[in-house]
Amino acid sequence: MQAHVTNIALSHSVFALPFAYMGAFLAAGGRPGWAELGWITLAMIGARSAALALNNLIDLKYDKLHPRFTARPMVKGTIKPWEAFSFILASLSVFLWAAAQLHPNCLLLSPLAILPFLLYPYMKRFSWTCHLVLGVALACAPVGAWLAIRGDMPWPVLILGGSVAAWIAAFDVIYGCQDTVFDQEHQLHSIPVRFGIPGALRISRWMHGLSILGLITVGLMLNLKGYYYLGVGLAAMVLCYQHHIVRPWDLSRVTQTYFMRNGLVSILMFLFTLVSL
Repeated sequence: MQAHVTNIALSHSVFALPFAYMGAFLAAGGRPGWAELGWITLAMIGARSAALALNNLIDLKYDKLHPRFTARPMVKGTIKPWEAFSFILASLSVFLWAAAQLHPNCLLLSPLAILPFLLYPYMKRFSWTCHLVLGVALACAPVGAWLAIRGDMPWPVLILGGSVAAWIAAFDVIYGCQDTVFDQEHQLHSIPVRFGIPGALRISRWMHGLSILGLITVGLMLNLKGYYYLGVGLAAMVLCYQHHIVRPWDLSRVTQTYFMRNGLVSILMFLFTLVSL
């Protein structure tokens, strides 16, 4: 089981889960019921586990060639492909079961949440827009959580989803700059491959700017209190710092610590949304 936990990088739930809770609390106008929060959490764990395991299974032939991924359980052979496939089916079952316990629209629209993480592992083979597909996959967190509480998808939560999509896509572009040479050698597509590393970093800055603008818009549309905007400001500072320490000629600071620091954005936004309700 520990190998599967490592395979799906469970600690990286810090990116999507706080935004899911943010969507749920905004939809409820305060704290949702504990049962609803529990089912939302279970749905998130199931969906994310399936998505990560599927991505690692489909990308296995490339991961075996990549020097940065030698410690991954599937690359080492700790997890066999059939075991990963069984884990994916089990995780999807958990997701669908949890979705069925929430608003009826959740189960009805669950294929829309599944589609992006089915597409994402294949996108790098065809298009540099792969980062945007990953963003859409994580945007399902706040939108799906809102849907679980209220059963609808009004503009504020769609804009929130767009902000999450831009935030994670921008970060994925930065992280993908490390793989530019590998991707070029193996005919894989990405924004760094298409536009070069300097161009990719500029695009990521614009996307992060759009993300912050979207978060401000959400606050205005939902009449959130001043604490919310303090959270947006702190999140913007984190993103500015992330961009400040990365240069096209020096990606040495794009480390696991850099990766996890990006998770501060979602944590800050959830906490400051919480106190603003």
